[in-house]
Amino acid sequence: MSRKPQYSLARLNDSVLGVWGLLLPQSEGLDHLLRLLSTWSGTDKFFTLLQSTCKILVPLLHLRARLQHRAGLSRVATSSAATGFSKFASIISDSQMLGRFWGLLQIFQWLISLERTQQPTRNLLTIERLQGWSMLGYYPLEHLSYLRTHDVIPASVSSPVSIFDSTAKPISLDSGFLSRWSCRFWASYIVLQFAHLREDRQLLQFQQRALRRKSRGTVTAAEKQDLARKWDAYFSGLLVNACNLPLALHWSIDGGLIKNSLVVDILSFIAAVVSFRTGWKATALPSVSPPLPDISDLAAPPIEHPAT
Repeated sequence: MSRKPQYSLARLNDSVLGVWGLLLPQSEGLDHLLRLLSTWSGTDKFFTLLQSTCKILVPLLHLRARLQHRAGLSRVATSSAATGFSKFASIISDSQMLGRFWGLLQIFQWLISLERTQQPTRNLLTIERLQGWSMLGYYPLEHLSYLRTHDVIPASVSSPVSIFDSTAKPISLDSGFLSRWSCRFWASYIVLQFAHLREDRQLLQFQQRALRRKSRGTVTAAEKQDLARKWDAYFSGLLVNACNLPLALHWSIDGGLIKNSLVVDILSFIAAVVSFRTGWKATALPSVSPPLPDISDLAAPPIEHPAT
């Protein structure tokens, strides 16, 4: 007689406290997303995609509101939802800039490992060295611009020359000036990345010719998949850089280069989608061996674009 209450209590426990096992099955997509978000680069890619999506929705929602207003379906010609999305995008942008404070440490690690590992060609070694140095200019300037924007640091600091000359003028820390120069270093990184992609293309063509010279029976499926994966990464990188270069030049100039903000948002969105796709593929489980891959972004720092 005493077993019935215990059995009923166990069933009640399973149906209430264990409801998640009944409602939500095991999701490979969720596991994959968590693997991506467990990396610093993956988190940055995810929030960049979210931010650019919000920015794309803002003009579309305002357009819908104007059309509804003209049709007499709405009293106002503006969208309150668009305002919310715009504010949310600004919050994401601010948090991303704060999160990139650790980026400089990754660049140090990248440059150190670069000197300790053999590169395929001398040109690639030189290009990546220059890219690392450009990032050493980008990150500190962006950090200073962020801190100055939030009044964490003063508008001017004493010049080192003032130790010897009391009449030396203080150094002005203008957030806009610092931001523009950080974007110029970012633009130099992108230009160097085009040179990097050119070297990558030559290596891929060499690998492709080597596979073609092999007899049909000796080329394995793994070799074909590896070559296809590398070509996919090459074209993805080419598209991302083609979108990022005009953005970097735009933010490098006082007043901007692109006058239509929608063009800026579209370029940012395309770059964000392709970068997220690349990160998603990089964190996919291998088809043969079950252990998680060792994901490293040392050869390609997660620099999508600075926050606007």
